[in-house]
Amino acid sequence: MTTTTTVAIVGAGLGGLALARVLHVQGIDSVVYERESSRTARGQGGMLDIQSGQRALREAGLIGRFHAIARREGQDLRLLDPDGTLLLQEDTPDDAPAVRPELDRADLRDLLLDSLPEGVARWGHAYRSGGDGVLQFADGSSATYDLLVGAESRVRALLTDARPEHTGQHAFELGIPDIDRTHPDLAAMVGRGSYWARGNGQSLTAQRNGDGRVRVYLSFHHTAEDWLAGWHAQFSTLIAACDGTVAARSISTLPVGLTWPRPPGRLPRRRRGVRTRDVRTHQCRRQAFRANTGTPVGTGRRAANARVLPAPLRGRARRTVLPDRHCGISSPA
Repeated sequence: MTTTTTVAIVGAGLGGLALARVLHVQGIDSVVYERESSRTARGQGGMLDIQSGQRALREAGLIGRFHAIARREGQDLRLLDPDGTLLLQEDTPDDAPAVRPELDRADLRDLLLDSLPEGVARWGHAYRSGGDGVLQFADGSSATYDLLVGAESRVRALLTDARPEHTGQHAFELGIPDIDRTHPDLAAMVGRGSYWARGNGQSLTAQRNGDGRVRVYLSFHHTAEDWLAGWHAQFSTLIAACDGTVAARSISTLPVGLTWPRPPGRLPRRRRGVRTRDVRTHQCRRQAFRANTGTPVGTGRRAANARVLPAPLRGRARRTVLPDRHCGISSPA
């Protein structure tokens, strides 16, 4: 079976869903294809401190709902040496601004999913290959697209042959469920937010989640087997209290400086009757080019550095411009 969509997003993680929501707000239809069978098919990991991400949530029209469920107390921080010396303690007052509030990944994902129209997220669509305007899925189905966004790593192969390489860094995730009831002494030690110990290329991080679980992360780099030798006994006690769930994380990276050519493309159609933000500020006008003529509106370095849309795009959005610092998309003339 073949279906058609304008913007196809592969991957229903936070990035793919945030993009789908912003496109929806701007009147652009998209479909998100996800290999998992449902939103609850697997756990989504621990907490995120949302700082610059709040800008995306504002653009998505979700900042109010985000603040309603975010944990301000999750901003608390305790930093220690391996010998147990407390180096830094930050306790967040109840009336403190939400500069970097914490939120469970699962709760943030649900917030984004619930903000999308029915049918935007397509579950059980495992990406197999793509290109030339057609996506192929593992179940034999396919979908066409005008613009493809890879929000999971396997799509990257369409742009580069580079593959991630192991950094030598290893990480393991453990956890203590319902820590306030099962280990109140350790709960007091960890606090309401994050608890870090760093030293000698090794680290231990404990992070309190909204459901009462504390996730414990151990990280080391080419370290001897007894890597906690010399560390304070409180860290061993914390590890011993964890349940039997252990997840290994291999830390890999792409080559430093990796780039790929920007492929030519075209703008997706906006839904009829929905206008994107107009470019009306003085600075943006000075940066803009009249894309239908190539004549700069202003003069000077900023105007000279603006980029005119390719000719095939001019008839579709004649006044849309792409300055070096994006300041919005103007409505068609």
